[in-house]
Amino acid sequence: MQFDAALAAQDTLQESETELGADWDRAVELESTFSSNAGSTAREAYEQLLALADRHPDAHRFQAFCIYITWQQVTEETIARHFQTGMTLSETYLASPEGKDPRHLAYVAELLESFRAGLGLDEEDDIVVEFRKDTPKGGD
Repeated sequence: MQFDAALAAQDTLQESETELGADWDRAVELESTFSSNAGSTAREAYEQLLALADRHPDAHRFQAFCIYITWQQVTEETIARHFQTGMTLSETYLASPEGKDPRHLAYVAELLESFRAGLGLDEEDDIVVEFRKDTPKGGD
């Protein structure tokens, strides 16, 4: 991976404050629990963060944050369910790139590949292929 998902999660959570409104304090509390614990306590906080994301479908930065912490969850508890969750979240995020930060789009596309590889799915799906076609390439 070309970036650190944990660091990206921290930065992205801060960026999402305005998106969450009244739920901001709850998100910070849950993230703190998730980051400072392991096992069932971290898993419960993670699940609550995903539920919070469901309540804010237009909170694009918070959606990216949840994808980043899903990668952290994969590294903590390497089970197919987390890879599947990450893949689903990533595909949903990439399906409508309008208005989203190009940096997050690139990171999520990279994570999607990792989630798919973790499930043994080596070929890129149509969403990633379309994303790559539509993404401007940098140059010198």
